[in-house]
Amino acid sequence: MAGPIPRIAILGAGSRGRAYARALAGTQSTIIAIAEPHAFKRSTFVSNFIRGERCDPTVPGEAFASWEDLVAYETTLRSKLAAGEEVDRAPADAFIVCVLDEQHPAVVKALAPLAAHVLCEKPLAPSLGACLGMYADVVRGWKDAGREGVFGICHVLRYSPHNMLLRRLVREESVVGGVVSVEHTEPVGWWHFAHSYVRGNWRREDTSAPTLLTKSCHDIDFLLWLLATPPSDTPDAKPHLPATVTSSGTLTLHRRARKPRGAGEATNCLSCPVEPTCIHSAKKVYVERHLRGGNTGWPVSIVVPEIEDVRRSSGPEAAEQRLLEVLGEDYGPETGDEKVKGRNWFGRCVFEADNDVCDDQTVVLAWEDGEGVEEMVPAPPGSRPARQGSAPDRRTGAAGYPTSKVAGRGI
Repeated sequence: MAGPIPRIAILGAGSRGRAYARALAGTQSTIIAIAEPHAFKRSTFVSNFIRGERCDPTVPGEAFASWEDLVAYETTLRSKLAAGEEVDRAPADAFIVCVLDEQHPAVVKALAPLAAHVLCEKPLAPSLGACLGMYADVVRGWKDAGREGVFGICHVLRYSPHNMLLRRLVREESVVGGVVSVEHTEPVGWWHFAHSYVRGNWRREDTSAPTLLTKSCHDIDFLLWLLATPPSDTPDAKPHLPATVTSSGTLTLHRRARKPRGAGEATNCLSCPVEPTCIHSAKKVYVERHLRGGNTGWPVSIVVPEIEDVRRSSGPEAAEQRLLEVLGEDYGPETGDEKVKGRNWFGRCVFEADNDVCDDQTVVLAWEDGEGVEEMVPAPPGSRPARQGSAPDRRTGAAGYPTSKVAGRGI
């Protein structure tokens, strides 16, 4: 007999929060609440995933302007139920944390006393100390509540069908022999890199983390899962962890020294004399490549969250004008750093931005028995696809000689 339907609250209505909400639509669960500071994103999430109509602020326990408000409400619900008092709705059984990376530790610490199930987006936290603190908070919450929940991290590449097949073939069935080495590349698309790591949320280490963590933690996790996690037929075996890890990287492309001479002193694409011929033109990327092609989703909706509503209500020309207005926003020497780093500047010249994270990095994992991995995040040229990994590797047969070279796509 089926149990009660799980009630889920999501913290963050950005791309990740909406992605998990869409995935939940096909499951035996129900989304009961959203916490999101952006009013349009919050109301749209409610209409799309909770009750099929515009957000009504008079409905209690449904939409919150901050994650703190949601956690406080859930805490009060539990206190009232314990006291036998009437409540507006049942508490959430699980929470999906999709806020900004740097907010993860505070959110998980606040949720810990509820002893509910938690699924946290990757990366878990920007530092090892914060990760250890989150672990201690969660375990303490379970102990105080007298029950344990499930805590998971969204390393979703482990669950891609092709990756599951690759692991089964390589680790469990050994169809191509023992692994000698793996070369894995994460070629982030050129405009994707500029969108997220030069102009967007993850461009600065002091407000986020290095790109190896914010972007390529998926890849590192995948490689360790593929090579270090014991096969399913020996689940009690110790993980085959690497003996050494080394890394080197630099900010290669997206810096002032690479700026075209013809751009002069321009700091925004819409006022730049070489914009018509520049591959990094924000107008080309967001307006011509995406909006005029009919795409009002990511990445255009990150620049203007209400873009689809504008196009639907006022037409494509109004939507384009609104997008250009936002892309035209810029800052100068007189603008304080707190204001600059406090938001995204999607029309900013990629050679004049305040980014400091690496755009070219190599990581080498080595095992004492000779197995090795080289994981690279190369500076993105214009010809690379948006997300495509390549894992050519050398393998040995029973006699110990290299016998095959296997390449995997989409890792």
